[in-house]
Amino acid sequence: MSKQIPVQDVTPPAQGMVSVDLYAARKNIYTKAFTGLFRRVRMVAGAVLFLLYFGTVWLEWGGHQAVWWNLPERKFYIFGTTIWPQDFILLSGILIVAAFGLFFITVYAGRVWCGYTCPQSVWTWIFMWCEKVTEGDRNQRIKLDKAPMSASKLVRKTAKHGLWLLIGLLTGLTFVGYFSPIRDLLSELFTGQADGWAYFWVGFFTLATYGNAGWLREQVCVHMCPYSRFQSVMFDKDTLIVSYDPRRGEARGARKKDTDYQAKGLGDCIDCTLCVQVCPTGIDIRDGLQIDCIGCAACIDACDTVMDKMHYPRGLISYTTEHNLSGQKTRMVRPRLIGYALVLLAMVAALASAFALRPLVGLDVSKDRVLYRENAEGRIENVYSLKVMNKDQRDHVYVLDASGLPDLRLDGRREIAVGAGDIVSLPVRLSVAPEALPSTTNPITFTLRSADDDDAQVQAQSRFIGPAIR
Repeated sequence: MSKQIPVQDVTPPAQGMVSVDLYAARKNIYTKAFTGLFRRVRMVAGAVLFLLYFGTVWLEWGGHQAVWWNLPERKFYIFGTTIWPQDFILLSGILIVAAFGLFFITVYAGRVWCGYTCPQSVWTWIFMWCEKVTEGDRNQRIKLDKAPMSASKLVRKTAKHGLWLLIGLLTGLTFVGYFSPIRDLLSELFTGQADGWAYFWVGFFTLATYGNAGWLREQVCVHMCPYSRFQSVMFDKDTLIVSYDPRRGEARGARKKDTDYQAKGLGDCIDCTLCVQVCPTGIDIRDGLQIDCIGCAACIDACDTVMDKMHYPRGLISYTTEHNLSGQKTRMVRPRLIGYALVLLAMVAALASAFALRPLVGLDVSKDRVLYRENAEGRIENVYSLKVMNKDQRDHVYVLDASGLPDLRLDGRREIAVGAGDIVSLPVRLSVAPEALPSTTNPITFTLRSADDDDAQVQAQSRFIGPAIR
C-alpha cells in the first residue's frame, strides 16, 4: 500500500494581487524640460561626442581621410596608424581596454556612461529636444496626442518626424563615411553615381537612428542593452548612484512654502513628481535603485530646483552611496576598484607597448607549388611569392636579403619601392649549388629592411627544398 505525500495549496489569494502583462503595449514617456548643473554637463559631453563623430570624418591625414575603414583593401587608417588584418589583435586590445575602463567607472560612479556619453542616450536627448521645439513641453505634447487630427497637429507631427529623419540621415551618411571617403560618398550619392550598397547602408542607418532614438528609446537601454543587466554585478554599497534620501524626504506631502511642515510630520519631499516627469525612462527614483535608471541625474536637477523654490537644502536626490544613505562611512578606495584600476593600467601599458613596438613593415612568404628545379647553371632553384606591406604613412625603399644556407644566391630584385600603406607582390628565386645542400628540407630566413630607416625591419621564415641526398 503506497503512501501519498500530502499537498497543500499555498497560492496567495487573488485579492490585492497585481497582474503584470509582459506583452503590454509601451506607454509613451513625456519628459518635461528642465535646467540644472547635470543637464549642462550632459550637454557639454553630448557636444563633444557630436564634434568627434561628425567632425573626425572630415579630417585629412597623409593624403587620405584621417579615420577610414577601407574594407575592400583591408586597410584601416586611424590618423597616423595603418591597421592591417594582421594587426587586428591591436583593435581587440583597444576594445578590451575600453571595456575595463567601463568596468572601472561603473564600480566607482555607476552608469555615468549611460547618462552622459552613450550614443543611444545622446541621440535620444536630441530627439526629445526636437519634440519640444515642434510640439511644445510635456503637457502640450500630452494634450496634442489626445487631440483629434487637425491641420496644426499634422504640421507639428510632420515637422518633428522631418527633424528626426534629417538627424538620422546625417548620422547615416557620417557612419557610412567612415567606410567610404565622405567627400566622394556625398558627391556620388547626390549625383546618382553611387552603387546600390551605398544607398542601402545610408538608408539602413538613417532608419536605425530614427527608430532607436525616436521610437524605441528607453527600451533599448532596459531590454536590448546588456550593460543594464550585468551592471549590478559591479555595483557595491560604495558605488556612487543616483538615490533618493528617504530619511529626509518621508513622509511626502504637499504644502505651502515656508510653512512648518515638520510639525505636521512631513519630510522635505513635497510629492511634486517632477523627478518622474523629467526621467527619460519614466521611473520614480523614490522607489530605490532600479535597472531602468541610466544615471543621467535629470531627477537631481529637477529636485534641486524645487528645493531652491521651497528654501530647503539641496540633495534630497543626489549622487550618493548605499553606505552613506544608511549613515555609514563610504570607502572610495576599495579592493575591487583598485583591482580594476591595476588591470586597466597594465592593459593600457601593454597596448601602448604593442603599438610602439609594432613593425612598420610586413612580409609574407609563400613557396611555389613546384618543389624545386635545376637552372641552366646546374644550381637547385626554389621560387617564392613575397608580399611586402608598408604599414608606415610614408614611402619606403626596402632591401631584401636571404640567409640560412651556404652559397645561397638571391636572383632578381633586391630593392623594393613601396608606397605609404601599399602592398607589393613579387616573385623571388633562390638558388644553391647541389653540393651545398645539407638536407632535402632546409630552413631559410628572408630579411627585409628599409634603406632609410634601420628600425623598419622584419624577417620571415621559409624552407628551401632540394633533391634527396644519395
